[in-house]
Amino acid sequence: MSDAAQGAGKRQDEARLGGGGLRIYKPGQGYYTRVGTAIGIGVLSLWGTLFLSDQFATYMDPNTKYFMPVRYGVCLAVFAAMCVLGYWIVGLHRRANEFFIATEGEMKKVSWISWPDLVRSTQVVVISVLVLGLFLFVVDIVFMEFFAAIGVLKGVPSLFGG
Repeated sequence: MSDAAQGAGKRQDEARLGGGGLRIYKPGQGYYTRVGTAIGIGVLSLWGTLFLSDQFATYMDPNTKYFMPVRYGVCLAVFAAMCVLGYWIVGLHRRANEFFIATEGEMKKVSWISWPDLVRSTQVVVISVLVLGLFLFVVDIVFMEFFAAIGVLKGVPSLFGG
């Protein structure tokens, strides 16, 4: 095979895999779900690493000479491992990426509610909750007065002076 043919084949493979550098399974598809997942994995990884760092500070003696290298070395290794795992999930794992691609495709099919409809629906919910809350308050007062009147509730002051 000639060098030109090998170069063309390599360029086709790179185009299929997302160019040079890091490979991505089906690049360009499921972009937003992948980015959102990567951000979520990054935040959880950072949060977990900070938690681990605090645990080292709690359970290790900070006066030992190996405290800082162990604390930060282990935390850095855990963070790097989580980043590699995140890249594998978001960039390479076929089943996960097929799920991301399908999820993004389904989200494009959703008919989202308009802003005025959302405001009206929210107003209906808030008013309904307030009316139902007021109704339950009144019913509670009526039952409290009824049970106080028949002597079931002792020592409860009556709202009507009785």
